[in-house]
Amino acid sequence: MADAVPATGTVHWIGAGLSTGSGLAALCEHADRVRLWHRTVRRAAAALDGLGLTGRAEPRAYTLDALAAELSPGDVVVSMLPAPDHGPLLEVCVAARAHFACSSYAADAVCAQAPAAAAAGVVVLTEAGLDPGVDHLFAHSLVARARRAIGERTPASYRLTSYCGGVPAVPDDFRYRFSWAPLGVLNALRTPARYLDDGVETVVDRPWEATRGHLVGGERFEAYPNRDSLPFIGQYALPPAWRPLVFVRGTLRLDGWLRAWDAVFEKLRTGDDARIAALARELAAAHPTTAADRDRVVLSVALEVTADPDSRAGDVGSWSGEYLLDLEGDADESAMARCVSRPLALGVRHVLDGSLPPGLGRAAGTAERSERWLDELRADGLDFTLRVTN
Repeated sequence: MADAVPATGTVHWIGAGLSTGSGLAALCEHADRVRLWHRTVRRAAAALDGLGLTGRAEPRAYTLDALAAELSPGDVVVSMLPAPDHGPLLEVCVAARAHFACSSYAADAVCAQAPAAAAAGVVVLTEAGLDPGVDHLFAHSLVARARRAIGERTPASYRLTSYCGGVPAVPDDFRYRFSWAPLGVLNALRTPARYLDDGVETVVDRPWEATRGHLVGGERFEAYPNRDSLPFIGQYALPPAWRPLVFVRGTLRLDGWLRAWDAVFEKLRTGDDARIAALARELAAAHPTTAADRDRVVLSVALEVTADPDSRAGDVGSWSGEYLLDLEGDADESAMARCVSRPLALGVRHVLDGSLPPGLGRAAGTAERSERWLDELRADGLDFTLRVTN
């Protein structure tokens, strides 16, 4: 692996959608130069004006070729584009020896280029938003605390749940308003989910059919699994001596969501890609998050560990902890934009200061880094709470 290419201090932020918020403003404070790339220069300038950043960042019309022409070794490219666009974008970054950061899961095309990026000294930071991102930080912190309390070699069983959702701050009849790409919401519901329930590996083709009630801070939500949870057992470094009873990462929705979306689910069961894309447009028009609406982000990550009765666990037979982030948007910024863009901007700052190694990485590589990032996010104004019980 080569040493990381020294950062130039220039950041290229690609896209100005619903998740672009005060994180971009924070980068304007820490970077030497920021360029916002959007569909046209006029749209980029309008987005900067809406964020109060006119004159602090440069508007650009985005095409891959136009970006490539302005990239220098050590620049940082921040992608707010859909995950399928990340592969070609990273290819341009590696060729230019520019660093790359995004808030999305690492797509296969991104993982395939990780060795070339590492050899070129290029940092590839992924999963550095809200979910994935802050949820990983919470999980790593909880596992490290439980290790210290129970002992990583103590035979034990555990339950880990990680649920996140963007919901209306004031519930509506649809029990939802779209705070990110509607097609992404629908396609996530069409993607099978794999998780552990009662110690048994479970796969559901239609995740919403596994929806169940879930209490967060005494409030009832509905929760369902998404994607493949099982690889995160290793990513979160859960001790092999601990036996998983429940391990699930999923989505939170307001109570009553399952019933309110019944007609949507029927179309998801039978529609092809074109019909689902049309449905996404229909729902976006019918249930947008407007300037008058306030959104709410709720992220709950909880871990319960119980030592086996015949193990010698000292005075601690069980341990539980829960991180809770519960944030409402305001007139200046949506909760979703704040919760995605601020962690991502923090990650970019660590690319700029040279503290991240080249190659593929995630926001939470270790428990130690997670604690440091959580402290920094608190200092940046992203509030959350931790409750621990022995």
